[in-house]
Amino acid sequence: DGPELRLQQEIVLGIGGWRLLSSLGIEPAICHLNEGHAALAVLERARDFMTATGQSFEVALTATRSGNIFTTHTPVEAGFDRFQKEMAEPYLAPYAEKLGISYGSLLALGRQNPGDDREPLNMAYLAVRGAGAVNAVSRLHCHVSRNIFQPLFPRIPLWEIPVTYVTNGVHVPSWDSALADTLWTDACGQYRWQGDLETLEENMKGISPERFWMLRDARIKELISYVRQRYARQLAAMGAPRQDVSQCAQLLDAKCLTVGFARRFTGYKRPNLLLQDPERLVRLLTDPERSLQLIIAGKAHPNDREGKEMIKAWARFTRRPEVRPRVIFLEDYDMSLAQKMVQGVDLWINTPRRPWEACGTSGMKVLVNGGLNLSEIDGWWAEAYRPEVGWALGDGREHDSDPAWDVYEAGELYRILEEEVIPCFYERDRTGVPILWAERMRRSMAELTPAFSSNRMVREYVEKLYFPALAAFRERTKNEAQAALQINLWRRSIETLWPQIAMRNFYGERRDEGILFFRVEVALGGVHPGIVAVQLWADPLDDETFEVQPMKRSAIRDQANNVWGYEAEIKTQRALDDYTPRVVPYLPGAMVPLEAPQILWYK
Repeated sequence: DGPELRLQQEIVLGIGGWRLLSSLGIEPAICHLNEGHAALAVLERARDFMTATGQSFEVALTATRSGNIFTTHTPVEAGFDRFQKEMAEPYLAPYAEKLGISYGSLLALGRQNPGDDREPLNMAYLAVRGAGAVNAVSRLHCHVSRNIFQPLFPRIPLWEIPVTYVTNGVHVPSWDSALADTLWTDACGQYRWQGDLETLEENMKGISPERFWMLRDARIKELISYVRQRYARQLAAMGAPRQDVSQCAQLLDAKCLTVGFARRFTGYKRPNLLLQDPERLVRLLTDPERSLQLIIAGKAHPNDREGKEMIKAWARFTRRPEVRPRVIFLEDYDMSLAQKMVQGVDLWINTPRRPWEACGTSGMKVLVNGGLNLSEIDGWWAEAYRPEVGWALGDGREHDSDPAWDVYEAGELYRILEEEVIPCFYERDRTGVPILWAERMRRSMAELTPAFSSNRMVREYVEKLYFPALAAFRERTKNEAQAALQINLWRRSIETLWPQIAMRNFYGERRDEGILFFRVEVALGGVHPGIVAVQLWADPLDDETFEVQPMKRSAIRDQANNVWGYEAEIKTQRALDDYTPRVVPYLPGAMVPLEAPQILWYK
């Protein structure tokens, strides 16, 4: 278990994986890299193309990268795999020879600064430089990832860092219970997950609150039965007294608000936030009229000391006599246990430290079963949360590893449970149905389940990423890769001649009827005016909507020095000072700034 073994595994996954496909006669147009672990596949794919066409590695990579999609799941830059030059050399230097490039050139593809010989090979950087599209796994994670990859695109505004997002989704039929499946079938039909899902929300409106509550009662009984049996086996395996094992049959209460959380125990997930004030938690668990009960599961990495200490803290708490009937900690957390928990709990709690949860999918799995979420405004919940479908923790900002903020948020977690969740669950109508809770169940199931299903996710990947990648790949590889050859020549020209470009004499004025007029002179040196674009940039007025306006080449001002005038008129109420001219590389079919990150701003 070390970096050398990790590199060996990634060689098998990336290079070996692509060769396996070739051996099977499979020639995929789209290669989807899930995290940077398989990044070496982009090199092997290029080598395959070299063999088939006789093109150089540089042209082959330009041709094939358009068919590669890189999905990053990492919320922190430190999570990327890195390999030191000396350690990787015995493996990758001979491989570089097969590519027709130097070992240094291979390493440069995975470095922030390609010429820095001390910098290790970063597999995520290699994936970015070998891909035609990069995506994060939630809207918030897209913003985080743009910050992470910004060093690869110096002087490019954060909003234009070439990272988009497709929020994760879960395969709903794998997680719904038989009880929930019956309700969905009655409301939406047997083949509901095989269509476009657009009618599901409307169909669920026909289900009565009583029916939702019947679902809740039935599934909580199933869960408690399963948990009692599993906990009894766990105690028996630990050598607990026979009396303790037999008492498992009396643990938990089907009428009680049942809260679940199950996850890997590690610092950023803050699984012990509920333990910040143990006595306050005890009061919630032992309230004779409106109590809650906890089912907890999880495990820590063997080398994660902090995570293991968190598990010990929960174990100690569950042994307190006054809470023993209301708290169960289940060991050996696995898919089977996760499935049972998400199918049965009333409320799913998730408390990561924002923005370290790239997406998170455990809370999505309760949706189809009628469970509700109380989660930090992070990952997918930052997109999903509305008061009508669940509860949110946090202020939507980042607080790093601040113990004082953890204490504050723990207090907020207790308060939300005490003042909002518990009253909503226990306030009943004359028939004993909690109408407000049942309505939240309905809206959560109807509105969020389709939106965070793999149906939506796969369709979004196909339409947003796969189809454009397929079209680009076909264009670049046809006619003996003529488009790739042209792009390669263009990129070399840009890299060589870019320092010769300069801007001067920028002028702007406000004309009648909200029209702004701008002009600027651009000295292009040896650069042909057809391979650059001159634009006006304005910062966003809100979080996302930046403005880029093209400037038209008007007339040559100095033919000897290749100086051109550029002009633009914009109808806007924005101030003149909002706009700044810039020059960027341009070529139809090229990916800017992925393939050409150069940019020149007017000073």
